Amino acid sequence: MDYRLPPLYPYPAALNDAMSVYQHALRERDPSQVFVGGDSAGGNIAAALLLCAKDAGLPMPAALVLNTPQVDLTESGDTFQTLDGVDNILRSLAPTNALYAAGADLRDPYLSPIFGDVSGFPPTFLRSGTRDLFLSNTVRMHRKLRAAGVAAELHVFEAMPHGGFGGDSPEDLDAAAEQRRFLARS
Repeated sequence: MDYRLPPLYPYPAALNDAMSVYQHALRERDPSQVFVGGDSAGGNIAAALLLCAKDAGLPMPAALVLNTPQVDLTESGDTFQTLDGVDNILRSLAPTNALYAAGADLRDPYLSPIFGDVSGFPPTFLRSGTRDLFLSNTVRMHRKLRAAGVAAELHVFEAMPHGGFGGDSPEDLDAAAEQRRFLARS
């Protein structure tokens, strides 16, 4: 989905766009035929969307996919320090996070879904890599989902940086196959 972006359209524009698309999808399809997912910032929007949908009393989709999601705009996970400079794709996004939030509290669950109530979420697929700056985000979100009773799968790939290796590596192909398998079961 092509959601609006800052600086012209800061929070909550992207989340509002996602809600509009989700509501449209639910008018067109049964929730059991809808999957929600995103990578990186898109993973943030996907997880925040489900929090927002839950708060609005909307049904959950069949599954959620979070590939290396930015679910904590406060960057409080340890890999923001331990993998800084190791991930060859990504550095801290603190200035971008502040621009997106436009003065809102970064701990707001609609900005940082890791701080939200994820009970009732659908089965969730999470992927990251051992060199991904967002590894802590992914692992912490997996633990949060599991603690809330949500069926969640965590896949961590050796030496994979943020977003993967570009699509054609054995690890990328394996990650895509795992995701397809997960969605086929959902």
